[in-house]
Amino acid sequence: MPVVLPPITRRQFAKRSIALGGTAIMTSHAFVAADSERAALDQNRVALLADTHISVDPDLIYPGTKWPGSPVGEDEHESVNMAQCLAEAAKSVLARNPRPAHLIVNGDCALSNGKEAEYKEFLRLVEPIRAAGITVHVTIGNHDNRENLWKLLPFLKKEHMGIQADVIELSHANLVLLDSGRKGILGDQQLDWLAKQLDRRTDKPALIFGHFNPYPNRGVRPIKGMRDGPFLLNMLAERKHAIAYFYGHTHEWQYDRRDHLHLINQPAVSYYFGKGHAHGWVDMKLTEMSADLELHCINPEHKQHGERRRVGLRDRKDLE
Repeated sequence: MPVVLPPITRRQFAKRSIALGGTAIMTSHAFVAADSERAALDQNRVALLADTHISVDPDLIYPGTKWPGSPVGEDEHESVNMAQCLAEAAKSVLARNPRPAHLIVNGDCALSNGKEAEYKEFLRLVEPIRAAGITVHVTIGNHDNRENLWKLLPFLKKEHMGIQADVIELSHANLVLLDSGRKGILGDQQLDWLAKQLDRRTDKPALIFGHFNPYPNRGVRPIKGMRDGPFLLNMLAERKHAIAYFYGHTHEWQYDRRDHLHLINQPAVSYYFGKGHAHGWVDMKLTEMSADLELHCINPEHKQHGERRRVGLRDRKDLE
């Protein structure tokens, strides 16, 4: 199963924040929001995050537009503070009413290679979300190290360690979380598992989540697709109730469609690769007929802030 961070009590949160002392200042606004009168939780609302890239240093600023072949000039690169971005995203999530009952971080929680200290900082930053009663789900990305993350989760059972894949069953759709690992490979065993999970749950639409892009990125930065991406896409194409595949990795908000399958490229919470590009999180509201997506930019003045897209969930001819 994927890493699941269950809700914590506000008392637990307060004790941990006091123990952290000065390092807890960054989440003070989120703490107030979490510790105030709790908003209701909507079981059919899910906050979608990806590529938080949290560093050991909460003050670190990183130039995401600086990469080999970038069209951005040397003196024109744009940088962000990753920890502050996640804190702002958390604050935005907690401002919803009702709040989402679930939050998915679709890979690359850490900045480098998944150092234990990076995960300590990541877990600190998502504590206000957990204190608000929201369950946090984490998939594995290429910057992650599952063993180091497991060390910090004493509640995780040994039998849950391994490939981080599972199904979140909601009333209007099943959310399938995949583990594309450090090299963008699902592997035969996981693909067989996915086929079986989809085939035994044909009564509801399925939304599939994995960190890696399934085919070469068509956005600003060239990034190869996952090695077994073509097989994955063919599998989903054969199953009409597999409605969409959500992925991160490219740090770009994009949309594509192949026949019935919607392909949603989630923006990074942290740095972005293209000058002036949007970064933030996506609010997903599920109904019987659709998944309604709304982009919440870290900068609410960004021209794409509030951008919406509707993904139809049910074609009666396919699902009746």
